[in-house]
Amino acid sequence: MIAWTVEAALKSDHFERVLVSTDDHEIADVAVRYGAEVPFLRKAAIDDHAPVSAATLGALKQAENHWKKRFDVVVQLMPNCPLRNADDINSAVRGFFSCYPEIGFQISCFRFGWMNPWWAAKLDSSGKPARLFPEVLGERSQDLPELYCPSGAIWVSSGGGLYDAKTFYGPGHRFEPMPWQNAVDIDDEDDLRFAEALAYLRET
Repeated sequence: MIAWTVEAALKSDHFERVLVSTDDHEIADVAVRYGAEVPFLRKAAIDDHAPVSAATLGALKQAENHWKKRFDVVVQLMPNCPLRNADDINSAVRGFFSCYPEIGFQISCFRFGWMNPWWAAKLDSSGKPARLFPEVLGERSQDLPELYCPSGAIWVSSGGGLYDAKTFYGPGHRFEPMPWQNAVDIDDEDDLRFAEALAYLRET
């Protein structure tokens, strides 16, 4: 997954450097083999519960100390979203700069499709539903507003904004839509099988 992410980043048009932040030597070796820079291993936010923004902020601090320069804009590409491609990255960066500096934070998202969240419900132990949006039960799904889900595929922030807010979900952040097929987050075995099926369909 890290190889696909590095390749997409290198094929895009916008990066001065493609840095992989990791505390794992094996991942670092793979990243370098595919063309990324790994001049150091991550020193902070290295456990499984650390927020991803904290990991990127730590990498930004290390990078600026290493290269003795400030980076105005940071793009975070999580490797568990390997189906995002260079076109998605270019589109996201253009979207960010269309609103920058008025808006300094951007999160990728995708539009919900057939799995309509307007019909979402919680079930009690007997299977009785409690509707999350009971006010729309009498409306047709095609008449309801479109809803969007955030994805970890492409997050963008100003460097200074990330220092101040310590999260990509900073004040006034915006969402930038991308195709759902490219926005898949792989968090478990089912997600992996789904992503593999999409990747297969893309190649056939």
